[in-house]
This record gives sequence, C-alpha cells and structure tokens, in this order.
Amino acid sequence: MRKKTKRKWIYFLSGIALLIFFFYFQNNSIVISNYTISSDKIPPNFNGYKIVQLSDLHSKSFGNDQKNLVKKIKNLEPDSIVFTGDLIDSYRYDEETSLILMERLVQIAPVYYVTGNHEWWSGKFDSLEDKLKIIGVQVMRNKTEEITIGTDKIQIIGIDDPANVEESYEETGKTEKNITDLIDIEGEDYFQILLSHRPEMFSLYDKYGFDIVFSGHTHGGQFRIPFVGGLIAPDQGFFPEYTSGKYTSDNTTMIVNRGLGNSIIPIRIFNRPEIVVVTLSSVE
Repeated sequence: MRKKTKRKWIYFLSGIALLIFFFYFQNNSIVISNYTISSDKIPPNFNGYKIVQLSDLHSKSFGNDQKNLVKKIKNLEPDSIVFTGDLIDSYRYDEETSLILMERLVQIAPVYYVTGNHEWWSGKFDSLEDKLKIIGVQVMRNKTEEITIGTDKIQIIGIDDPANVEESYEETGKTEKNITDLIDIEGEDYFQILLSHRPEMFSLYDKYGFDIVFSGHTHGGQFRIPFVGGLIAPDQGFFPEYTSGKYTSDNTTMIVNRGLGNSIIPIRIFNRPEIVVVTLSSVE
C-alpha cells in the first residue's frame, strides 16, 4: 500500500515539474521567424538588407542585462533593428530592463522605435523618450527617415500609437491623420517601411500603399490553438484575424510580431517569445 502511495506522489510531483517546465519554456524560449520580402522597388544596394523586428517586451528580462536576447540578435547580424511598441508595461512600470536592452541594441545596429499603447497608459513616456534619445535610439514619433547605402535609399516611417487620444473611436482617425501628415508624393517611388503598433488597421496601411508594415500589439493571440491561431487579442477580441506572421494585400505586406513579454495575461501557451527577421530582396 505504501509503495502505491509513494508511486502516486512521484507521478504527481513529476507532473507538476513537467508543467512548470512547459510554462517556463513557452514564456522564455525565444523563437526566430524568418521572412523574405521581394520587390522591384528595393534598390540593388539593399538586396540582402536584414531587418530584425522586436515588439511588446513589457519590461521582461531574458537573462542578466538581457544577455540571452541580445546574443541571439547579435548573431543575426542585422543591418537595422525596429521595435514596434510596448517596450514597458503600464501596470507594473519598470523601465530599467527595457533601457538596458536598448543600450545593448544600439551597439549592434541602428534602432528605430515607435510607441505602443502601454507607453501612453503609463503616463511616463516623456521621461522615457528623453532617455531613449540619450541612448541613441531613433524615436519615430510621426517621423520619416531615409536609410542610405551608396546612392540608393529607402524610407522608414514611424507613427505614434493612437492610445493618447481621449476616445477609442478616434483612434483610427488619429492614425490616418498621422499617416497623411507624413506622406510625401515624391517619396512614392521609394521602398517604404511603416512602423505601427496596431495590426488591426491593416486596411488603412494598405490604402496608403506602404510596402512593408511592421506591427505587434496582439501577443500572438496569447494562447495559440494548433491549426487555428490565436485565441484573443486587444482591439480584435476572440479569434482575431491578425496575430502572427505575414499578411498581404495588393502591394502591402504586414508582419505581425508575437512579441516578447506579457501584460494583463501573465502566460503564453504554444506561443513562444519571438524575434522576427526580414530580409529584403531586389527584383531586377
């Protein structure tokens, strides 16, 4: 009788240990997703240009001084790094780990950053923005920059997350105004990259003909159901349309990053933290 009881306890404790390992692995083991974007608008000198996208860190740590995350990014040898919002978490504000990451990233490649909703909800973004600029991060607040290699150029455009408007129904209108204020008719011939936190506005991005849109916000749907997709996402509800990967419409491709950290819901299931790598390919 004692042997049976002992075996039950062994099975029970083993099951608990496996469950703990499963959740730890799901929330801390980083996956790298690779995409290639081909276009005749990509100039020859940008053929093979590599962009690493990060999103939704929510102040999470990956080893001391973010060493595990930084090592993976460094090994990828990116030409530029884009960060699409929610660097910090408004519910448990701790900017130290986020700033440490940014300090490490600018030593690897130029870093372009746009706000997410949590930056605005925190009420502390003005201070955070100043610190990011001191570090050397390109804070893309409704701003256009040109990236130049030799005589070739592409454009990168970053827009603020609209969470700073008073009413949620105004968010789409605010986002569209941010876009139209930046559009340069002469820039239409450039290959244009848009950084915007919100993927649910894909039809708006497509309307203005951006070549690539980098987005985040959804945390991959938080719990991913095999062969179905994400379960729930902010501003999209249950079984959201845009949660992870590559979406295309006409000439616009949107990449949705599943993010690195968590916020209100503290765990991920079948939805590991993600680094996205996009390699540009020119078409002659």
